[in-house]
Amino acid sequence: MKSSWKTSLGRLIVATGIFLAFTIATRAQVKTTTSTTEGTSTKEFKVDRAVVEHVSGNDVWVKMEDGQVRHIGHVAENARISVDGREVGVHELKPGMKLERTIATTTTPRTVTTVQTVTGKVWHVTPPKTVILTMETERISSSQCPMVRYSRLTEKKRTCGTSRRA
Repeated sequence: MKSSWKTSLGRLIVATGIFLAFTIATRAQVKTTTSTTEGTSTKEFKVDRAVVEHVSGNDVWVKMEDGQVRHIGHVAENARISVDGREVGVHELKPGMKLERTIATTTTPRTVTTVQTVTGKVWHVTPPKTVILTMETERISSSQCPMVRYSRLTEKKRTCGTSRRA
């Protein structure tokens, strides 16, 4: 009984080693390249205007330009509010005071492109996305293809559906 247990454990260790060796060999045949391109930055400015309606402790009610009344609760003691060009605290606000704030937002678009290149011979194709390759190590590997790719040999557009067995 003990010898069959040891034999099973030995086989499991050998199988795991073989699996890892094939996995490492396959990983070496997949090359991943990532590049990032930044676009032109855009700036957007938004001005909010409001009139103080009511102040109670650290809570303030303001009427926005569109007529909506907003409650701003728990304004910090050290918060400074710009009123007519001067900075005031929450306890200095009075009904009828006009408030204005400008929000500037800068957006920079980034395009991240990741390309994975797999080296191998086409063994079987299952359109539209699956291709099974024979790798350089004679291991068979299944991959998902994008909708359009370029063949390095013919420089023609190909999909998994137009790839052929080697």
